[in-house]
Amino acid sequence: MAHIMTRSLTGELLASIDTRPNKDDLAAAALHLLDWLGCALGGAVEPMGHAIAVAAGHCDIQGTHPLSPKGRNPPELAWGLGGFGSLLEMDDVHRGAILHPGPVVMPAVLACSSPTNAHRAAEAILRGYEAMIRLGRAVGQGHYAQFHNTSTCGGLGAAVAAAWMLGLDETPTQWAMAHALSTSGGLWECRNEPGGTKHIHVAEAVRRGVQAAFAAQAGIAGPLHILEGAQGFFACLAPDGNPEVMLSGPLWALRDTSFKPWPACRHTHPSIDAALALRSALEDRVPDNVIIETFRDAILFCDKPAPAETAAARFSLQHSVAVALLDGPPTLAAFETEALGRQDYVALRARIQVSEDSELTAAYPAHFGARLILHVDGSTLSHNIIDAWGDRENPMSQQAVIDKFQGLAAWGGVSKAKANMLKDAALDVAHGDGAAVLLHHMSALTLVDKHSSRA
Repeated sequence: MAHIMTRSLTGELLASIDTRPNKDDLAAAALHLLDWLGCALGGAVEPMGHAIAVAAGHCDIQGTHPLSPKGRNPPELAWGLGGFGSLLEMDDVHRGAILHPGPVVMPAVLACSSPTNAHRAAEAILRGYEAMIRLGRAVGQGHYAQFHNTSTCGGLGAAVAAAWMLGLDETPTQWAMAHALSTSGGLWECRNEPGGTKHIHVAEAVRRGVQAAFAAQAGIAGPLHILEGAQGFFACLAPDGNPEVMLSGPLWALRDTSFKPWPACRHTHPSIDAALALRSALEDRVPDNVIIETFRDAILFCDKPAPAETAAARFSLQHSVAVALLDGPPTLAAFETEALGRQDYVALRARIQVSEDSELTAAYPAHFGARLILHVDGSTLSHNIIDAWGDRENPMSQQAVIDKFQGLAAWGGVSKAKANMLKDAALDVAHGDGAAVLLHHMSALTLVDKHSSRA
């Protein structure tokens, strides 16, 4: 660590990512922006989305859409936008860092965008992802056992992205990083009780990073050794982490960030994919019993055989697999509270057993895998998934991501014409002033009734 201490780890990190991205990297950033936008549009009309909008003050003007930036200062807008992207559990995910960069970095970039700096947005996205993911990869499993990585590491990503949008030099950017890291938080107790704190984690990480960048711009200095110092981030929050990891890895980590096609925790996705692969072989038969073998964290987070409400269903291996086997590709409607009592879902969930596979646990988090075993009419069917759909090894096409966006925009009550304008502006972030155009279109969004819009 001696060579790091000569320049502070925040400075070394900035130096290690001081590379200009190519056009393919910028296009990838724009596609992830589009993916976040769809997730946010769909999430904003959920009951929890409405509550977040009220808490953020985004519903105080009649008819104002929760995603509208009208009348909001950047930190306020950042908090509001930050609460929506994770609500449907379809936000992008980096496996090695075990965090979701999109719902943190994208709102930070948009909150700091203006017609004069919109051309910086795609590169700000790449840099924000890079900082957040590198920290997530470095903190270690002991940190993840207690802390929500998206929250603790997200402030750094938001600060780096916001600082780039504001055009801060190296030292003020390090101050912004320090402010954001000093106020890190995100305790996993929120997993043990019902509520929306997990999404507040995300919103606060965005606000923290944006506010930190404006504080640095105003000249408020921060501790440059916030990461590696004696009372810094690693010493206090990640003592078994490896700070050196923050200085390694090919650019850009966004290109290794997975898209999520299904409205459920990513830990359920390999099991869903296996169920979809076996469904045709069932020939409309219902399995006598089902065995899901998967990695330990999938069971820790998602062993919920009888979910009673939407949030729990999205974290239920049993429900996700039952939906995939009975209906095919899971839809958002299948996770709504009113769908959970469907008798065929209830009956099949009761026949599903979950167990850990040590080899899949050993391969995690580099690979999210599962094995599904079905017993039906005296025969056995099985299928293995090593990497879920949307991972680098099993990628979603650009068209599949666009189709996902269109479906989520429709779920959020956005007309096809408006959705196409939003899509074009988001994808244009790779080329010019798309961020400013996108904010303009977001300002023109209007509220719709969630249920009537889906009739």
